[in-house]
Amino acid sequence: MPVIPVDAPDDPRLADYAGLTDVALRRSLEPERGLYMAEGEKVISRALAAGHRPRSVLVSPRWLASVEALVTPDVPVYLADDEVMEGIAGFQVHRGALASVERPDLPSIDEIARDARRVMVLEGVVDHTNVGAIFRSAAGIGADAIIVAPTCADPLYRRSVKVSMGTVFQVPWTRAESWPGALDDLRAMGFTVAAMALADDAVDLDAFAASLGEADRVAVVMGAEGDGLTRRALAASDVVVTIPMAGGVDSLNVAAASAVAMWALRPEDRRG
Repeated sequence: MPVIPVDAPDDPRLADYAGLTDVALRRSLEPERGLYMAEGEKVISRALAAGHRPRSVLVSPRWLASVEALVTPDVPVYLADDEVMEGIAGFQVHRGALASVERPDLPSIDEIARDARRVMVLEGVVDHTNVGAIFRSAAGIGADAIIVAPTCADPLYRRSVKVSMGTVFQVPWTRAESWPGALDDLRAMGFTVAAMALADDAVDLDAFAASLGEADRVAVVMGAEGDGLTRRALAASDVVVTIPMAGGVDSLNVAAASAVAMWALRPEDRRG
């Protein structure tokens, strides 16, 4: 398919890209249409490498050659100048390329956790930036999978994907259908469910890490920004673990705390 020039922000062929800054709209529209947005050449490349199929691409002239080379000839490539792209998306697209990508079917918890040793579980993390940062840390430090509760933000929302630098496509993940029943499922698979929270009976993270054997499997549960984990999640966990703090600081941002926990709990053969 040839490159298709567009010069009007309201071109109906670009409906997938309209109103990208309207979070409420996109939260309902994208799952309903079975799509998500990938922004920038690197993120688009990682989406395609993961086997995801683009519906179309919207690109500025500067990025045309590099992005066009990524997609197969049957994918429509819409070409627009920066002003038109901003009119369509609602913001200045600094990386010059957007792709509307078909949303993949999510695997089951059993599929992603069957051979895993370290799993991250997110409850009520509603900030898309934090979700993306957690996925990037998981990919870099080596968590095997991520499970998000029904109350968690969409990892495939544009902001999450962008902050994750596309690592949301390489870390196996799924959304729990039952909550906190998913924690019972993990326990039945042999995982110790460790809730990261402030509590009088909490175990120090270093002490918990030292207690683990090489064959132990751990699911680390992280809670919402500010409020932390719900009582139901805490009750469904085997142990409460805390990160010792100094300087009068009581806790870390959830993305930072998840990185610390993943690093401290990484298996021996991943310690370099």
